[in-house]
Amino acid sequence: MKHIIQKFRWDDDGAVTVDWVVLTAAIVGLAIALIAIIGAGATNKSTSVGAFLSAQDVVTY
Repeated sequence: MKHIIQKFRWDDDGAVTVDWVVLTAAIVGLAIALIAIIGAGATNKSTSVGAFLSAQDVVTY
């Protein structure tokens, strides 16, 4: 029984898995935040470009 408890105590496979899950979740969270920031800026820029283009007069010859 003592051998089983010692083996369980020194087995760290689960700890590595937990580390990877936490790191992956952090990377995904940062990516989502970055996409939200970039998306908001792109939406604002495209709105201003659309307003500029719609204000232009089209000349035909």
